[in-house]
Amino acid sequence: MSDARVLEAVDAVVAGGGDARMMMDGVVDVLKERVPHYTWVGIYLLEGNELVLGPYRGKPSPHTRIPLGRGICGAAATEKATIIVDDVNADPRYLACSIETRSEIVVPIMRGDDVLGEIDIDSDRAAAFTESDRDLLERVAARIAPRI
Repeated sequence: MSDARVLEAVDAVVAGGGDARMMMDGVVDVLKERVPHYTWVGIYLLEGNELVLGPYRGKPSPHTRIPLGRGICGAAATEKATIIVDDVNADPRYLACSIETRSEIVVPIMRGDDVLGEIDIDSDRAAAFTESDRDLLERVAARIAPRI
């Protein structure tokens, strides 16, 4: 599915009723269902100095709370920047969730200079994430930030 169609679906979810949790759940659903190489999709929210797992689609993760600065998720929140890892097995920061996972992208959800949380996506394909994925997910993060 084209990025434009994915963004249209995300916009519909964000504009819909419901609380922040329902909105995030709908966005996770759109991303997981409409982008075939997104094997695991989740949103972590920043609570104090920890990222806490919110809505997700995929296998259960043992990492429901991640301290800032730990793992790729903690690094992305600390650096306030998107991180793409083409080979998670070659990155010492990677916190293993599934033996099938080969690559990961983590996109901070920001309001101004404040990190609210992040979108975390794993793929069972190596080097699955491109600049197109970065652009799409950064646009999604910007759309959901006002509702968090």
